[in-house]
Amino acid sequence: METKRQLQVAELIKRNFGLVLQNEGSYVYGPEPLVTVTQVKISPDFSSAKIYLSVYNTEDKQSVILQMDNEMARLKQALSHRIRKHIRRIPEIAFYMDDTLDEMYRLNQLFDKLYEEGHIREEGEEEEGEGPAEA
Repeated sequence: METKRQLQVAELIKRNFGLVLQNEGSYVYGPEPLVTVTQVKISPDFSSAKIYLSVYNTEDKQSVILQMDNEMARLKQALSHRIRKHIRRIPEIAFYMDDTLDEMYRLNQLFDKLYEEGHIREEGEEEEGEGPAEA
């Protein structure tokens, strides 16, 4: 269970790193990919932060994360410039891919396909002969 302070620091990093990506992102991974910060997990001792990112508008999402890893010093410096008055030590950061939305889209497509094939019905639809029972 995360403490209140951990949650506060995680939200601070999330908001400010999002702004860093707006300012520095196009220099790091180009203008095409859209990268958003979905979640930040901070360790109990505030020494490390896991930043979960969603990457859109590109097929090679892992290469965007690798480019960000290569520019880690630049991104960390920009982040530390923004949050240095709110936190004593800037944590070590690590980037992780968040594919929650990709998985959601994949499942929606799967359900749409099953519906088209007739394996499932929409809510409220009744099969013939399943009407209300008459007494």
